[in-house]
Parts: sequence; structure tokens; C-alpha cells
Amino acid sequence: MPSEEFFDVVDSNDVVIGRALRRDVHARGLWHRAVHVLVFNATGQTFLQKRSMSKDMSPGCWDAACSGHLDSGETYDAAAARELGEEIGVVVRADEFTRWQRVEACARTGWEFLWVYRLRHEGPFVLHPEEIERGQWIEPAALTAWMKKKPAEFTPAFRLIWERVASEVTVTAAR
Repeated sequence: MPSEEFFDVVDSNDVVIGRALRRDVHARGLWHRAVHVLVFNATGQTFLQKRSMSKDMSPGCWDAACSGHLDSGETYDAAAARELGEEIGVVVRADEFTRWQRVEACARTGWEFLWVYRLRHEGPFVLHPEEIERGQWIEPAALTAWMKKKPAEFTPAFRLIWERVASEVTVTAAR
């Protein structure tokens, strides 16, 4: 991770009020922006990534297929597309993935305003080794059960997101 990575700092309405170094944003608990992309295959499974142990936040925890911060001046949609390419090697146009849910900044998100996206993709993926230890496909019901049994194995933000989308995913997968 570049030591000079800058994030936009935002207010309680997600309006940019400044910018700061990544390390300062995290150390001071400043509100900032991030994206999460949930990737589903044709059978309804979702792809998870196990975060690298070198990550500064939630090392070794399971997370959405792709997640990351917005760079200063970047839009949510552009960040989602960039992160898909950087983390799992998927190159997409903006019309190939869908904004799904917005999550307000809170302690569980690490004070990040989030846009959650969904993408249908079969893989294969090229996992960025500095970001991701490994990945796996999982059925939504199995993910929910695993998360209930061992919540500490997942990032806090992903647990919050999955709580919000799990019932919708189960309904969609059943169709």
C-alpha cells in the first residue's frame, strides 16, 4: 500500500470537507468512503476473499469478493470498477455491475460510507497476493450459518452488509 495514499474526508452527509492520508484517516476515525462488491455466479453462490495477513484492517478475515477505499476525488462507481480489477482481476464497464445498497458510516464500517454493489461473474479470478490470501465460492445459506457460528472470521463491515442483504440473496437464489 502506498504510504502517501490520500482519502477524501467527509461529513455526516457524505459531503467532502477535506482530504487526509490513509493512516491519519484510520488513526483519527475520520469519516471517509469505500465500496464493497459482492460477486455471484449463475448458481447463486457468492465469492469471498480471505484478506491478507499484511492488511492494516481486519487481517486474515473473510470479506466480500472485492472491497476498497475511494481515492481522493474518485467516485464510488469508478472505485468499484478499479477495485474489481486490482483485487480480483475483473475488468468491467460501469453498466456491468449494479449499485445495491448504501450503508451509513458507523463503527462497524470503520467510519466509512459504503456503496455495496453486485456483479454476476463466473470467474476465473486473478487474486492480488498482497491483498488477498485466497478466495472461495459459497452458497448464501452456508455463508449465513458460518457467519452466525464464527462471526470473528469475517470483517465487521461485511457482517453488517450480509445481515442487510442475506434475505434478498436467498430469495433471488431460490428463483
